[in-house]
Amino acid sequence: MARFAVVGAGAWGTALACHLARLEHAVTMWAYEPEVAEEITTRHANSVYLAGVSLPETIRAATDARQVVAGAEVVIFVPPSSHLRGVSALAAPGVPRNAVVVVATKGIEERTLKLMSMVLEETMPGLDAERLAFLSGPTFAREVAAGLPTDVVVASKGMTAARKVQDLVHSATLRTYTSDDPVGLQVGGAIKNVMAVATGACDGLRFGMNARAALITRGLAEMTRLGVALGAEPLTFLGLAGVGDLVLTCTGDLSRNRTLGLRVAEGVDPAAYLAQQRSVAEGFSTATAGFGLAQKLGVDMPITEQVYHVLHRGRPLLESVRQLLERGYKEELQGIRG
Repeated sequence: MARFAVVGAGAWGTALACHLARLEHAVTMWAYEPEVAEEITTRHANSVYLAGVSLPETIRAATDARQVVAGAEVVIFVPPSSHLRGVSALAAPGVPRNAVVVVATKGIEERTLKLMSMVLEETMPGLDAERLAFLSGPTFAREVAAGLPTDVVVASKGMTAARKVQDLVHSATLRTYTSDDPVGLQVGGAIKNVMAVATGACDGLRFGMNARAALITRGLAEMTRLGVALGAEPLTFLGLAGVGDLVLTCTGDLSRNRTLGLRVAEGVDPAAYLAQQRSVAEGFSTATAGFGLAQKLGVDMPITEQVYHVLHRGRPLLESVRQLLERGYKEELQGIRG
C-alpha cells in the first residue's frame, strides 16, 4: 500500500480519498477550512462539500499543506483551477523528490489562459514528466464516494507516471485506463464544463432532445479543435476524458455546471447564483478562459463564445441562441481533420 496526500477537500478530493482509503492506502487530506479538516479527521464526514457520506475512519486531514504532503509517495492536487497555482506553490517545498504528482483539477487558468500542466511548470519547475500525471473522466464525486462503478483515465508524457498511478488506484469499481496525451485530457476536462452550462440552458428552454444531442456533439467538435491546436491527439476526445466526461456532465442531474445553465434559463443572474454556492461550477470561469484561448489560437468555438457572453457580458440567452442558429453552414470536421 502507498502513502497518498490529497490536496483539496472539496467533493472530488473527498471522493478520491474515500476510494484510496478503501484500497487500504494511507490517506491524508489538506483542507483550506480548519472546520472541514477537523470534521474529516474526528467525525469522518465532510458535511460542507459532500454531505451525507460517511468517510473511512483511516482518513486524516490537516490545514498545513507542507505537512500533509511530507512523506507522501503520491500527491494528488484537486483544488479549484483558480487556486491550483497558489495551493501547489504552497505545498511544493514539502513534496518529496521521488513522489508522483497527480493533477485531478479540471479547468484553464482564467488570468493566464494556461492549462494546469503549464501552471505546475511554473510552481514546481523541478517536476519532470516521469513524476507527473493527470486524472480525468466521467466522474460524479458522490458516486465515486459511494463505490459505484466508474471509469477514469490517467495521462502522462511517456506513460511512466500514468502506469504507476494506474497500478495504485485501479479497482473493480474505479477502472483506470492510461493515456499518453495529457494535453487532450486537460482540454476535454475543462471545456466539457462550458458545454454543460450550454446544455443546461438548452434543456431549461425546452428545446428538446434533438437540440441537446446537437449541442453536445458540436461541443465535442469545439473541444477537439482546441485540443488539436494545442497539440493533442484527436482520438483522445472519443475517450473517457472527452465524450465520456462531456456526456455525463451535460446530462447528469448531479452536474453543477448543467444546473448553472438551467438557472440561467430561468432568468437567474449567474454570478449572484454562484455566490450563494460553496462548491465551484468550473464552467463559469472556464468560459472566459476557453474563449480567450480560442481567440489567441484562432480556433472557432462558437458555443463557448456564446456561453462567455451570457455569463460574463450580460448577453440575453435567446440572443445567443439566435446567433448560434443563424451561423453559416460548414463542413462537419472543419478544424479537426487536416
